[in-house]
Amino acid sequence: MIVATPTLDPTLPRRYSDFDTLVEAIEYAAKGTRGPNFFNAKGDLVDSLTWAEINKRAKAVARKIVGLGFKKGDRIALIAETSANFVSFFVGCQFAGVLPVPLPLPTSFGGKEGYVSQLRMQMESCDAGGIMAPSFMDEIITEATVGMNPIFTGSMEDYMAADVDGEHRLPSTDDLAYLQYSSGSTRFPHGVAVTHRSLMANTHGMGYHGVRLIDEDRAVSWLPFYHDMGLVGTLLTMLACQVSVDFIPTEEFARRPLSWLRVVSGSKATLTFSPTFGYDICARRAAMRGTAMEGLDLSSLRVAGIGAEMIRPDVLRMFTETFECIGFSEKTFLPSYGMAECTLGVSFTSVGKGIEIDLVEEASLTGDRHLLVAGAKEGRMREVVNCGTPLPEYDIEIRDEDDTVLADRSVGRIFLRGVSVMREYFNDPETTQAVLSDDGWLDTGDMGYLKNGDIYIVGRAKDIIIVNGKNHWPQDIEWAAEQLDGVKTGDVAAISVPGENSEEVPMLLVQCRTSEASLRAKLVEDLRKQVQTATGVGCLIVLVSPRALPRTSSGKLSRTKARSQYLSGSLQALAS
Repeated sequence: MIVATPTLDPTLPRRYSDFDTLVEAIEYAAKGTRGPNFFNAKGDLVDSLTWAEINKRAKAVARKIVGLGFKKGDRIALIAETSANFVSFFVGCQFAGVLPVPLPLPTSFGGKEGYVSQLRMQMESCDAGGIMAPSFMDEIITEATVGMNPIFTGSMEDYMAADVDGEHRLPSTDDLAYLQYSSGSTRFPHGVAVTHRSLMANTHGMGYHGVRLIDEDRAVSWLPFYHDMGLVGTLLTMLACQVSVDFIPTEEFARRPLSWLRVVSGSKATLTFSPTFGYDICARRAAMRGTAMEGLDLSSLRVAGIGAEMIRPDVLRMFTETFECIGFSEKTFLPSYGMAECTLGVSFTSVGKGIEIDLVEEASLTGDRHLLVAGAKEGRMREVVNCGTPLPEYDIEIRDEDDTVLADRSVGRIFLRGVSVMREYFNDPETTQAVLSDDGWLDTGDMGYLKNGDIYIVGRAKDIIIVNGKNHWPQDIEWAAEQLDGVKTGDVAAISVPGENSEEVPMLLVQCRTSEASLRAKLVEDLRKQVQTATGVGCLIVLVSPRALPRTSSGKLSRTKARSQYLSGSLQALAS
């Protein structure tokens, strides 16, 4: 019988990630009895390891990696299966001085062709020398790596079966620890380069100041390991702060969302995190099944964290109303703000405070204006959630378009500086220079304001579209559409619009040159299938007149203007 690792471990004093490297962190955690556990959708425990066992496996992995010929600083793509193999291999890379690059499973994508394209482009972006993937992906890996001549590809078992051995290469604090792709990008990937120093600083900040870990804490997560919240928030922070954590495969959660709450209840977990949509689908699923909450108890939770996308208060109210009968408290919610470019965490509200709302005029939050947020009672009002106080390491400024620093309660672009800010986008100096100044200030691309030292996020100046917590670059969606016969470069603009429940809905505006109804209908259907297959994004397709999409003075497509014109009604859709 498999037994989960314990929540309490009186033999090992808690250290809040006060280490120089991830190797030092795992070596300390290995002195205790806590560790990661893996569950299925039914809530059954299928695998359990202590951090000591992870440490032992990682060291064996490292010897194989070095023996196979991987050099210090080489990259290995690591398919992010929710398993002990992923965790062991990721940590093993640290003992080999090699950079793991977590990438999604095929199940997170729209189709084989699009997945293979994404995988190949990300491997080319980071110049990966190898890949570790589950054996069921052998055919996909072969197809994705044609002509790339990797040093080695295969499953965990394939690596461990290699008849080679090498010596460990331990990292220093300023060495890179891994690369994190900050979006679901296919055509334009951006790999965030994270150092051990940044990782240790951020996991310390989140564990000590953010969720304020205590000895009785136990975490549960369904978040994917290729996502910064899943990798750093619920895996590496738990490792670096010696916490037992229970994992559910992301694909299992997608099929059976209430498996998340079932494991929380069974483990008597105190910590969990999710984008807003995770709480949304749980509440909706529970409303569909009268017996959904039988035997569940959420009273053990002290932190239900929220991040990765705009926080929607209506969803959180619905979740509370649905699950308060089984012990959930609204005070458990812990809004936060973060991004891969800052390793992960930037700000957190106070534990036990719940959701704090600022009611502001919609007019002050739209367009390019940076108006004082007055909270007046006239006009259309919007609820803006307090995302908390920045961690102590950060400097923060709100700036206007001229880089002038704005006063409190004025809306502008959010700039950050701190130890956890990325060193660069790997092998991409041009994109790095566009967002990171020589003196270390990161242009987050997010719009917001400060109030009493806390951050309030109101939207984005950048064009990234977020769907279910995952980032999508509009250029990728546009590029996919332009591969369709008859669609020219510059004919399409990918934007997002508010959905029925204020969620972000991807939309593709397409210039159409035909007036025949049947051809328009076919174009819409072909575009929908093409984008879904190539990017995994389900888009609304809206046809507009030729030359209708707005341009900048230099002739470039303006997505911001296109979105504004569509929402205001000045950009009319054609009948399709």
